[in-house]
Amino acid sequence: MTARPTVLFVCVHNAGRSQMAAGWLSRLAGDAVEVRSAGSKPAEQINPVAVEAMREVGIDIVGEQPKILTPDAVVGADVVITMGCGDTCPYYPGKRYEDWALTDPAGQPVEVVRLVREEIRQRVQALLTQLLPSTA
Repeated sequence: MTARPTVLFVCVHNAGRSQMAAGWLSRLAGDAVEVRSAGSKPAEQINPVAVEAMREVGIDIVGEQPKILTPDAVVGADVVITMGCGDTCPYYPGKRYEDWALTDPAGQPVEVVRLVREEIRQRVQALLTQLLPSTA
């Protein structure tokens, strides 16, 4: 792993879970980690309920745009976190992969999205402790 690890969060639409995870890691890690996100079938826009839930904790993801998952994005990452994209996520030997089984916030009320947000926060904090143990 490089001195500044790169983490790629991937979900199907890159509109909810992966965007929230990227927001949390950016907030908690600052410049110590390069944060990316993408989707296997990106939506046209970020889920507005995910935006609202993240805004409640002071993280603004409204300016983010769903992006298509490319092989180059995976190759350039040290850690790839998948969230429900299954077989559509490319696999490259030698990469560290984790699959986070999380409720898809699409179509969910804000109360459910808040629970997803908090589960993502906990997982991101644990990941950060592994990536940057000297800062934990």
